[in-house]
Amino acid sequence: MFKFSEAISIVVNCETQEEIDYYWEKLSEGGDEKAQQCGWLKDKYGLSWQIVPSVLSDMLYDTDTIKSKRVFDEMLKMKKLDISKLQEAYNKA
Repeated sequence: MFKFSEAISIVVNCETQEEIDYYWEKLSEGGDEKAQQCGWLKDKYGLSWQIVPSVLSDMLYDTDTIKSKRVFDEMLKMKKLDISKLQEAYNKA
């Protein structure tokens, strides 16, 4: 009777890439691959999840807007988030 929607999602903050990989693999199994973008996925029940590195908010809300924009632009290219690529964009000279 009730359906899940993007109005509700569960956030899983991860400290390492291994954690991101683990939760992504488990939660995306049987889910909607078209709904995977920028760390978001839908599981096999239609529930939305955000699998994100804990450091992401620090990078996105840095007072150096050039750094934060680079991270944001890199994130937009991803389905499952990759900490090393986000940090590389953040630290780019």
